[in-house]
Amino acid sequence: MKYHSLLFDWSGTLVDDLPPTLYATNAVLADYGLPAMSREEFRERFRLPYPDFYEEVLPGVAIAELEGTFRRAFRQSPVGVTLLPHAREILEWCRAEGVRCFVLSSMDEGIFMEQAQAFGLLTYFEKVYAGVIDKRERIGELLKVHQLKVPMTAFLGDMAHDVATAKHGGIDSLALSTGYDPLERLVKTEPTQIFAHLGEVCEYFQRSERVAL
Repeated sequence: MKYHSLLFDWSGTLVDDLPPTLYATNAVLADYGLPAMSREEFRERFRLPYPDFYEEVLPGVAIAELEGTFRRAFRQSPVGVTLLPHAREILEWCRAEGVRCFVLSSMDEGIFMEQAQAFGLLTYFEKVYAGVIDKRERIGELLKVHQLKVPMTAFLGDMAHDVATAKHGGIDSLALSTGYDPLERLVKTEPTQIFAHLGEVCEYFQRSERVAL
């Protein structure tokens, strides 16, 4: 196995929460008299850290003013959060191979815990870092605290910010096109590898193990 440690993003990487996120974002926009965004427009405009996105669409409005509406609408969304295909498979693979797994996500910690427990995934992770606005500011601490070896660690995520975070920490970046950022944007970030879905990641890990043998 090439990697001894893996950092996982959550939204768009292990779970598909784009539908309720879009629903909640449009609820916030409606509060301020703005038109709803389509899925395509949202994916094109949304970015992390998410306060930058909201400053663009609602300049001068504090994030604290939006959070109540967003969280309420997120839970009321007619389309809920679903587990992405092969998510459990890749975590089972990591467990079987002794790969240390962590979560590094901007997802609200409370909402993350609800989802992780509902899907039965919490026990796969050694430590969870949720509610992280700018992941680049925490990657160094995470690597240091858990004494992770940089050459044997990678960050798996679906956004350009995840790739930038991995590069900031000096680790490999594994990009997924299953989430928030369009493939074209991910390609421009030049990650270590790009995958269409988690099944491809599993196959990549299996090939790496065979090569190592």
